This record gives sequence, C-alpha cells and structure tokens, in this order.
Amino acid sequence: MRTAVEIQGVPALDLLRKIFRSLLLSSIFFPSSLPLAASDLEATVARMARVGASRSPSFSPDGKTLAFVSNLTGVPQVWTIPAAGGFPTLVTSFDDPVGGVEWSPDGKWIAFSLAPGGGMNTQVYLVRPDGTGLRHLTDGGKETNRLGTFRRDGRKLALGSNRRSGAAIDAYLFDPDTGALELTIQNPGIGGFDDLSRDGKRALLNRLRYRGSNDLYLVDLATKRETLLTPHEGPGTYTGVFSPGGDVVWISSNGGRDRLAFGRITLATDGIPGPIEIVAARDDAELASFVIDDAGEKAALVWNVAGRHELAFMDLLGKGMRAGPKLPGDVVSGLMWSRDGKKLAMSVSGAVAPANIFTFEESSSSSSFSKVTDSPHPGVDLALLVSPELLTFKAHDGEPLSGWLYRPKGAKGPGPIVLSFHGGPEGQETPSFRADYQALVSRGIAVFAPNVRGSAGFGKRFVNLDNGALRANAVKDIASCVDAVVKAGVADPKRIGIMGGSYGGYMTMAGLVEYPDLFAAGADLFGVVNFKTFFKHTEPWMAAISKIEYGDPDTEGEMLDRLSPLSKVDRVTAPTLVLHGANDTNVPVIEAEQVVASLKKRGVPVEYVLFPDEGHGFQKLPNRIRSTTAIVEWFSKWLGVNPAGPS
Repeated sequence: MRTAVEIQGVPALDLLRKIFRSLLLSSIFFPSSLPLAASDLEATVARMARVGASRSPSFSPDGKTLAFVSNLTGVPQVWTIPAAGGFPTLVTSFDDPVGGVEWSPDGKWIAFSLAPGGGMNTQVYLVRPDGTGLRHLTDGGKETNRLGTFRRDGRKLALGSNRRSGAAIDAYLFDPDTGALELTIQNPGIGGFDDLSRDGKRALLNRLRYRGSNDLYLVDLATKRETLLTPHEGPGTYTGVFSPGGDVVWISSNGGRDRLAFGRITLATDGIPGPIEIVAARDDAELASFVIDDAGEKAALVWNVAGRHELAFMDLLGKGMRAGPKLPGDVVSGLMWSRDGKKLAMSVSGAVAPANIFTFEESSSSSSFSKVTDSPHPGVDLALLVSPELLTFKAHDGEPLSGWLYRPKGAKGPGPIVLSFHGGPEGQETPSFRADYQALVSRGIAVFAPNVRGSAGFGKRFVNLDNGALRANAVKDIASCVDAVVKAGVADPKRIGIMGGSYGGYMTMAGLVEYPDLFAAGADLFGVVNFKTFFKHTEPWMAAISKIEYGDPDTEGEMLDRLSPLSKVDRVTAPTLVLHGANDTNVPVIEAEQVVASLKKRGVPVEYVLFPDEGHGFQKLPNRIRSTTAIVEWFSKWLGVNPAGPS
C-alpha cells in the first residue's frame, strides 16, 4: 500500500503536481525568447494558441503506464505517465513534431513517427520507455513513412513506406531484435497492414483504390498470397482487426450500405472468407472507430452523430450492443484497451476543453472516467469559452447541410462572422477545441464552421457528392452557408469573412472568386488554388489517389481549370491573408505564391506569412501563436471590429 509522504503538510505527490504545473506555465516550457505581446489583442490570442493538447494514448503491457503525445513543450513529443494519473515524464525532445505512438506488447520499445520540418517525409523511430536507445528505422530522406501496429508478441512492427516508388506506399515488417526491414507487399498504389495475426502467419492489408474506396486483403505472409475480403463496386470504406484466434476479422464497413457500421468476416480454416455480417449499426450515426479487447470478448465503439461522439460497448460473445456513459467531451480519438481489458484509454476534447487523456473503468457496481493528463491552458478560463450550436439548413438544391455556430457570449442581432471550411475535402468539422475560433469569438466575431457536401461522417453518398465536376455544387454550398447565417439573424451581410486550411483553403479562394460581393475578407491557409500545379508538384502518391476526387489532369484538364480559383482570381476584391509552410509537400508552396503574386499585381490588399519550419499545418508554439494572431488581427481589421474588444 502506498504511504502518503507529506512536505510541510502537503502530500508529496500533490506538491510535485503543483510544481510541474507551475513549470508548464513558465518560461521553461514557454521560452522567454518569444516576444512579449504588444497589445491586449495579441496577448489574448497568444494565450489561446498556448492551450495544450494530449492524444494518442498507448498502454504499457502491465497497464500501469501510458505513453502519449503532447505539445507540453511547445512541439508534440512522446511522454509517459502513470495510468492512475501523476507526474508525466518527457521521453523525446526533438525540434520537430511527433505523430503517433505505439508501446510494444513486450514492453521493450515505444515506436513513434516524426515529421522533419513538419513535412510529409515522416520517419519512424524506436525508443526505450526511459528515453534511451533511440533507433531510426527509416531512411531519413524525402520518402513518406507510416507507423503501423506491433504483432502481439512485439517481435514485428508494421510500417508503410514509399521508399521503393514515390507513387506507391508498400507494406513492410520490421524486426526489432535483428533490425531487419522486410518489404513484405508491393502495392500498385497506397497500402499498409491494419493488423498482424498472433501466430505470425497472416496480415490484414488495407489497400486504397482511390480516395473514398479501399479494400481489405487477407495476406499469407509465407506465400504472399492475397485474398480479397471486401469485394465491392464504387466507393467503399473498410478497416479491420483479427480476433485473438485469427478466425474472425472485425471490421468497420459501409459495403452495401450508406453509413459505416460494425461487422465481422468469418474465416474458414483454409482462409476462405465468408460474407460481411453487420452486427451493430445506427441509422442516425456512423461508426467513427472501434477497438477489440485482448481477450476478444468485447469491443468499444465510437459513433459519430453529426460530429459529436457517443460511446457504446459490444459483447462479442453474442449479447449485443449497449450504450456507454456520457463522454467527458464531444470528440474521442485513440481508443485502446489495457491488456487485462479492465481499462479503456482515449483522448477526449471539446470546444471548451483541450484534448486530454482519460481512462474508463467499469465493474458490476460502478463505472467512471478518470482524467489522466492535464493539458495546460495558462491564462485561459475554460468556463468563458464558447460552445457551438448545431445549425441545420438546406443547400441551393435542397440537400440538407449543417454546421457548428460559435457566437460571442451576450451577442444580440447580426454582427461580424467568419465562415471556416475544414480540410479534406473528406474531413469533418467537429466541436473540438480551436484556438482560432475561440480567439475570434473573444473579439466579438462569430464563427460558422459548416459541413458542406463532400464532408465525412454523414454517409457514403454525401461524402462523394463533390467528386470531379460535382465540385461546382460544393462551391455553391458556400453561398448557401452565407444565406443560412444571414437568415438566422447572426450575420451582418457586410461583415462576413471566409477562411480554411488545405481543402478549406481551396473553398476560401473559391468563395472569394465566385461570390466576391459576399465576403469582406478572406484567409487562405495552405490551400489549393490551381489543380494542375497541385497535381504536378504534390507527392506522387497523393496525385495518384486524387484523380477521382478532383479530376484527372491528363483527361479532364479543362474541368480542372474551370474549378481552379486561380483561373478567376481577377474577380477577388476582398483583402486576403495567405499562410503557408515552406516544407509543405502535400499542397506545395507554389499554390500560395500564385495567389499572392496575382493579388499584388491587381492591387488587392494581401498579406503573406510563410513559415520556414512548418509543413502542412502549423504545430510549433511560436508559429501557432503567430498564425492565430495574424488571422484574428486580419479579420478584426477588415470586419470592422474594435481592436480593444468586441464591437
């Protein structure tokens, strides 16, 4: 039994927590080299941008410790923390951001991915849980690598890499004991292993046909024989894992249906698969994720209901699905069971709550969530943040649309508003914490974040409504969004802004060229503006899988020109802010340069912020502060908001 040691009447563990939290709020983690805010606006925005996040939990084999990724130091790194809560330990200290993390089942290693310069040339490493013995598994060049999963005994780690061909991502197996990296399956396009069977004989290969359609294959690792598990025509989305005995594949599937559901494929002794059997589905929601416990007796399911998540549990021995407890936040990711099946770890966030690691435990008499991490929010009172409301409306052609509306507290009547479009396009706007949204709202500027056609989370039909030439209808949805917020009485028609990142940057520029009279200002964050230059300069594998989504530059060049905002950039009249990362190889910096040059030539007010140490998005603390400040200052200026506070 643990003895409580006290220092001057304060329990030692509590004192350590207080000391650590004070360090998080000090120059140790927020360096003094950062410039002091020159105005109250900058100070407010900087505080929002400093709000931390913790994600990607992974249990140690004994379930006593969790590895996770957090930006406590200003850049996402690997940490460990007791699963019962306590003092976190920094494991890595790179200048570049860490992606995912996976604790090996034998307990020897923590695997993680790292993005040099924030780019897409992701590298994979192993490190001991105490931070020693760092091993670089991939080549360290310009190739794209992906971290996969460990086999149950920890002796194999699945990786994906395009080291063989820039246009394909192949499936590899790494042996931590020998250091051997084996090219296991060559893919014609993009592929990787979803899971490895416990006996080491089989793997589940997830191979992408194109964006919006993939297949699962059962692979015999000795013969490399592939058996298709998910035959289908047209779009279809599948992910899967083996049961402990390897005789069942549990899957997420929308094959033969519109919304993703939970199902299984039973394998005969010779590996011949049976049909997909759906065992849990909802008409009002899509399956967002699932995880099977180590004994193969139960599954945790997360359902996506218009962007908010709900937890459920499935008895895999035949007792059906039951609803779980209310989550401590709106959005969940990174589900993982402890090996004994007693605890479920997850990252939970919400519009008014930064992402933190939680565990859930239940017994015959009770169940509860425990907050494991405490992501810092120095100077930000979470109680003063704004929760959004779901606004539903109809598009120009009657298609049902929805979005999340953030209104300044106490706002009455029409006022300034910014429309914010998510990336993807097959992404989804969810009510998770956004520093830029909360900073804008704190200045009296409302935010409306819609899910227009092409967004994920609403079924297979909806996510494919913007493919190819249909993209013109998604652009028309921009005007429908403006009409919705004006009719709702929250938007002043003369004070509407538009912004977005990646594909959201495309939608921003499309809105500015197609509807120049609707917008007073725009902010394009690393967005596509010219589909032909995008296809020419993006990663070859990205170009290869995007021809159905956007159009084929070899055969549909005229359509791509017509849908590219750059072809009509002379229509832009609104002042435009452009932000981009110099190391972005997804949407290369040439996209930003074309916009900036065109607008400068015509005398349209334009400001260009280029981050030399970022890729597709901004992850380092000084850059998060600078980008968020630039966005809020831009819209405050051009939407007529008093810099001293809400108008």
